[in-house]
Amino acid sequence: MTGTRVGLVLPQLGPHVSGPLIRDFAREAERMGFAHLWVQDHFLYALEQRGEYGGSAAAQPEVYQSVFGPTETLAAVATWTSRIELGTSVLVGGNHWPAQLAQRLATIDRLSDGRLTTVGLGVGWSVEEHEAAGVDPRTRGRRMDDFVPALLACWGEDPVEHKGEFFDIPRSIVRPKPVSAPRLMSGMWSRQGLARTARLFDLWNPGSMPIPQVVDTVGEINAMRAEGRPPVGVIYRVALQSTAGKRLTVEEVAERVREAAAAGIEGVIVETNFCSEINSSADWMTLLGRLDPVLKAGTEGTAAP
Repeated sequence: MTGTRVGLVLPQLGPHVSGPLIRDFAREAERMGFAHLWVQDHFLYALEQRGEYGGSAAAQPEVYQSVFGPTETLAAVATWTSRIELGTSVLVGGNHWPAQLAQRLATIDRLSDGRLTTVGLGVGWSVEEHEAAGVDPRTRGRRMDDFVPALLACWGEDPVEHKGEFFDIPRSIVRPKPVSAPRLMSGMWSRQGLARTARLFDLWNPGSMPIPQVVDTVGEINAMRAEGRPPVGVIYRVALQSTAGKRLTVEEVAERVREAAAAGIEGVIVETNFCSEINSSADWMTLLGRLDPVLKAGTEGTAAP
């Protein structure tokens, strides 16, 4: 049995985030031996929220009132680190346009000497963010169906050309290219989203659900996969404290990592942005120092009792 590679979501949300904190956190995570670092994607906090956050009518957590930009954050981390892999978990399709995003991501990959290994994409939930970006939220699923091919076209051989329902890219030179095209990871959960994952993506990024449910669901995804294509893999996301306030101990998170390893899940991302004890940069670094058991759990290769 092989282990599972463990990574961390970067400090990105809330009033205590700063450039020096992100730099110190990323460098310490790399020194400790974490496998990868991740960013998420929101750019406004609607005071009158119409969308359903997390599939419910609950308001999004207040730490979302300040969010460092994902691609800008990863570009900085690319220059502050030298070995650790980078990824997005996840970028909201409606916040971006594929040709421009392809350039930004390829730039990050080049700055990091090819360490942008995974690009996560989702359709998002915020009506207000879509409207502010000039995107009709009612089209978010169909738009993603065109977004992925347009993005991949820009990473392919020049000249690039794409014509779709939402995006037209004229015959063009689009550079830089990534060192190698990052794998695409789906953050989608709906039935339509799972089917889209089977069609367009390499990985699935579930969170919160029990590991046996993850295994069953990815089995359903792969049953929809076109014959001859490699199966969709899983990078699982677990929060030390959830957006609803549910708290796991460090050992409980470590046990979740051991379960993931036993199930053959290739990676786990640990989220700390919602931990209520974080009131300063020092608190964030203290919390990072407590996560060594989680990192070690990924290599233990033991099943949960």
